[in-house]
Amino acid sequence: MNNRIGYIGKVFLCAALLIGVSGCKEFLEESDPSNLTPESFYTLPKHADAAIFATYASTRFYGDGAGIFSSNWQLLEAPTGTTTTETAQNSDLNNLYTLSWDPNTGHIQNWWRGLYIVVANANLVIENVPGITMDEAAKTKVIGEALFLRAWAYFYAVRLWGDIPLILSPQSAKSEDFFPGRTPQAEVYAQIVADLVQAEAAGLPWTDKSGRVSQSAIKSLLAKVYLTMAGQPLNKGAEYYTLAANKSKEVIDNAGTILLFDNYYKVHDQSLKNVGEHIFMIQYNFDVAENPMQNMFPNFKPVSYRGPSGTGSTIPTQDFYKSYDAGDRRTKDQEGYFYTTYYTNGNGAPFSLGAPYIFKHFNMTANGTSGTAGTAKDNLNVPMIRYAEVLLTYAEAQNEVSGPTQAAYDAFKKIRDRAQLTTPDIGTYTKASFQQAVWRERWLELCFEGITWFDMVRLRKVYNHDTKGFDDFVGHINKNSNQALQEKHLLFPLTRQEMINNPSLTPQNPGYTGI
Repeated sequence: MNNRIGYIGKVFLCAALLIGVSGCKEFLEESDPSNLTPESFYTLPKHADAAIFATYASTRFYGDGAGIFSSNWQLLEAPTGTTTTETAQNSDLNNLYTLSWDPNTGHIQNWWRGLYIVVANANLVIENVPGITMDEAAKTKVIGEALFLRAWAYFYAVRLWGDIPLILSPQSAKSEDFFPGRTPQAEVYAQIVADLVQAEAAGLPWTDKSGRVSQSAIKSLLAKVYLTMAGQPLNKGAEYYTLAANKSKEVIDNAGTILLFDNYYKVHDQSLKNVGEHIFMIQYNFDVAENPMQNMFPNFKPVSYRGPSGTGSTIPTQDFYKSYDAGDRRTKDQEGYFYTTYYTNGNGAPFSLGAPYIFKHFNMTANGTSGTAGTAKDNLNVPMIRYAEVLLTYAEAQNEVSGPTQAAYDAFKKIRDRAQLTTPDIGTYTKASFQQAVWRERWLELCFEGITWFDMVRLRKVYNHDTKGFDDFVGHINKNSNQALQEKHLLFPLTRQEMINNPSLTPQNPGYTGI
């Protein structure tokens, strides 16, 4: 880590060249700032804009490549047991599928580097923008956005590694804490909450069609943080379930233009980015960086304008697909979150894929559909927070506080109504049965969005695709690899190179050996 934080000024200036949180041209067409130096920067209002845009741009590490046929986002999907691979060409990805990752696994290194670059860019904004002479309200909003993005990054990091370095100011080789040690998880969570609470007061709009941080995104993430803190490993219990319920209810009660889309195609319709169900997304635009989810395409099958292509390195397991109830609209071919047929080269004759594949991130505008050729420009964003998750967060948290109330039941039922499923009457649920019903909906509704793994860790439970119940995390066998989850898998190891760079990171996480 330290060889990166030492040149973070350079990281920022390079990132500023990318600027880009698509959806709004000013995010993507910023003038070349290469004539700037660190000494002359942070003097004008446009420098504040460039700095925050660079911070948004750095979130796109999420979709960056991780070796042949692989992407960083697969770190959060491969270990869940809901997906498998058709290619097995990438040894690091294979290790994720077989639960045999170690301190040398590339995806883990990429996540550490990517998250700390987001933190570093956010810290530059938080430290330097206050000194710029500009409209005070605009300044406060930019700082609020940076606080949200720093919290977003640390929320991933603390769940992946547990105790981590908590860096809250720009770093250089002259910094006192150039070799920072690991901060206890509870303190990291406290800082995440503090950042989000401060961001709430920054005067940001309720929603933002350009994809910038909004009030609803801040509250939704804060509800998610509280829900996690209520469970493992902090076990803060009822107080934090109450906080999660109350914060998510703020979003539900003041939803405004936020809503569940009336069909699943709209979830991956690029014309509906940053609106409706989408509360916060990582922004993509073909001219800067195209959507990075192509490793979900079938292996070498002609489902797009590219012809026979695709890697098939993340596909749904048959047992997960079959665990949906009969008639669940989410499994309907080309209508829900899966597809079993498509059109040759995207818009030609229909053909069978021979198995279900993930449709949730498939951009029909870019890749083509029946009778309509694809544009070959994949501008689809990657969802981070959807309204569906807010509803399920509320239902789970409220049930933990007081059992299945009518409001919790209503939030849960909205998810099932869209799937065209019959929901038993509220009176048929106990607290325990409603808890498991909500958990199951989280698995089925939020799959393939980087959420399931963290649910497994905070609940210490895993959805059993055969019984449709829940197993303990430790000992659950992922059928995609026939390997059992172990206690050590609750955290990822710190990577070997980071521990060499920074001796203060010791000790290694339990169950992993060496640096």
